[in-house]
Amino acid sequence: MKLLEFRGVGKSFGGLRASDDVSFSVGDGEIVGLIGPNGAGKTTLFAMASGFLPPTDGEIWFAGRRVDGQGAAQICAAGLVRTFQIVKPFGEMTVLENAMIGAFLRHPRRDDAAEAAMKVLRRVGLGGREHQVARTLTLSGRKRLEVAKALATQPRLLLLDEVMAGLTTVETADMVALVLDLRRTGISVLIIEHNMKAVMQLSDRIVVVHHGRKISEGEPNAVANDPEVVKAYLGEAHA
Repeated sequence: MKLLEFRGVGKSFGGLRASDDVSFSVGDGEIVGLIGPNGAGKTTLFAMASGFLPPTDGEIWFAGRRVDGQGAAQICAAGLVRTFQIVKPFGEMTVLENAMIGAFLRHPRRDDAAEAAMKVLRRVGLGGREHQVARTLTLSGRKRLEVAKALATQPRLLLLDEVMAGLTTVETADMVALVLDLRRTGISVLIIEHNMKAVMQLSDRIVVVHHGRKISEGEPNAVANDPEVVKAYLGEAHA
């Protein structure tokens, strides 16, 4: 079953075409990698899917309903939520309070939200740090908190934007294990990632965008050997 669908989606900023006629889907229970050089339009696709930007043209469908044109709050309530490449926790609040912000979506009572948030924190490896002030976390801790805030909304589909950027090899391996665990519990994932080893390990399929257009889609090994993908990443001399 297709959970998320981009149907000929485009986005223009004045004369700049950030996305152009992009079509692909994420299936229920699937992990899809979204890759491409810097400036390829990956985060713009995330912003449109999650309601932060309206597409200029095309349609976006989630769980059988058209969602382009809806606000971020509506789309989040429907079960689609994103993280951000630049992590910005509420710095003076505790780790628990940060996670509770997401939990309040499904749990209006404070005690219930706190209980749900604690479960999420333990799941992402932040158990025992719930009373720590968020700004004092390491980069790895802030990345995990970013995921926790999103998970606390109880999504069906999680859009992860470079959650492994800047992490050590060990921290990256832990994040890979976390993403795989999310899928095992029924959460679908669309992930933007520049760590090719990690994205190849995680993804059932990979979609490649370049200059706003989709240039390849398929299983990881096939995409890695696609001449158009090699050319996009390494230039004409390597095509």
